[in-house]
Amino acid sequence: MATAALDDIEETARQAPALIRYLDEGEFVTRRYVSQGAEMNTGDYRDYAVVVRDGMPLRDHFSLDMHGFVIAKHETAIADFHDKGAVDASYQREVEALVARLTGADKVSTQGWMIRTSGDLSSRAQEKVAGYVHSGGIQPPAGEAHVDYNELTGKRAAARVYGQTFPDGPGYKRYICFSLWRTFSPGPQDWPLAVCDGRTVSDEETASNTLFVVDEFPVGDALTAPVEGEDQMIAATIFRHRERHRWWYFSNMAADDVLLFKFQDSDHAVTWRCPHTAFHDTSLPDAKIRESIEVRGVAFFE
Repeated sequence: MATAALDDIEETARQAPALIRYLDEGEFVTRRYVSQGAEMNTGDYRDYAVVVRDGMPLRDHFSLDMHGFVIAKHETAIADFHDKGAVDASYQREVEALVARLTGADKVSTQGWMIRTSGDLSSRAQEKVAGYVHSGGIQPPAGEAHVDYNELTGKRAAARVYGQTFPDGPGYKRYICFSLWRTFSPGPQDWPLAVCDGRTVSDEETASNTLFVVDEFPVGDALTAPVEGEDQMIAATIFRHRERHRWWYFSNMAADDVLLFKFQDSDHAVTWRCPHTAFHDTSLPDAKIRESIEVRGVAFFE
């Protein structure tokens, strides 16, 4: 594990108090169930009091391969992110071009998008929609420290995406599974995204969290009943609390601010993943409901 140097400039950052939810110590069946407008995890979780540093005044300090995340400017042509047709038609192409520029990748392919809001989704959660697909909808903010892929999921996602999108390509030597995140509600946001310096985490505090996309949540013992082949299914990485974890956020993000962070980088010589989650920011007055859009994808280096 690489250890983050205590850069003097980082120690000047304003600190916001936060509660970050982590997987508790112990052994659990860890699964994440998602449905229309709602999500839930199995296993025991606990909220830990931490500080989240405000990186906005230091925005030029951060780099993708050093911290696992970077903030940049990008003006979008999308006037209304709730216009699903417009987002489907052009936003992912914008993201592909932007990520290629920010990373130097030879090829970039996106895998869909999701809107997240801290607003009330209770009526949406009560809808029973057959065949729910976890893409292109609206979900609540992330609830715990996580990375959306474990290593097997990231490796398979890269191979699948490259084969589907670039079937005649020469192949790739490196890939980065990423998320490109943008808030389009005015600041300060009440539940902003926090990102953890990837140099401050290690494998010893991790567990895999298998993804189940469902029309209705199972109940009782069905939540954790054995599923054949679960270790080969799509799964995220979740984390247990460690004091060394160093969290950051960017206060008052505007619509032309974008945050790029890594789910997985096949090159482990650099910072190769970035835990993240939402947190309730009580440090700034007049906070407003957060609305944001995330786009997932893979950048390839030939």
